[in-house]
Amino acid sequence: MVEAFCATWKLVDSQNFDEYMKALGVGFATRQVGNVTKPTVVISKDGDKVVVKTLSTFKNTEISAKLGEEFDETTPDDRHVKSTFSMDGDKFVHVQKWDGKQSQFVREIKDGKMVMTLTFEGVVAVRTYEKA
Repeated sequence: MVEAFCATWKLVDSQNFDEYMKALGVGFATRQVGNVTKPTVVISKDGDKVVVKTLSTFKNTEISAKLGEEFDETTPDDRHVKSTFSMDGDKFVHVQKWDGKQSQFVREIKDGKMVMTLTFEGVVAVRTYEKA
């Protein structure tokens, strides 16, 4: 299941990410950095936990949790959210909730690439990663 995503992934394409960040209320300066940063995402398993590391020149983050178990997360733009990882068929889903709002990242493998669809209040961004 989640094992299909366990690899090191490098961002190769990003569509509508600025609009997504704008919808979240991310400030101009942080959006500018976010738009040019090409993060590497490392997904692994540690026992029964899924570990997602995001590495970039801007900021490094690491989150880990069991599937279906809510955890506290501080996002790269410094929002404090309640997050949950789950599998929906062959999709790896990450939901963030805060202040009555919700965003969702859906990762799926397509043609050997990891395609992440980010959704918040009707705004959709798509970020595509290749194995590093």
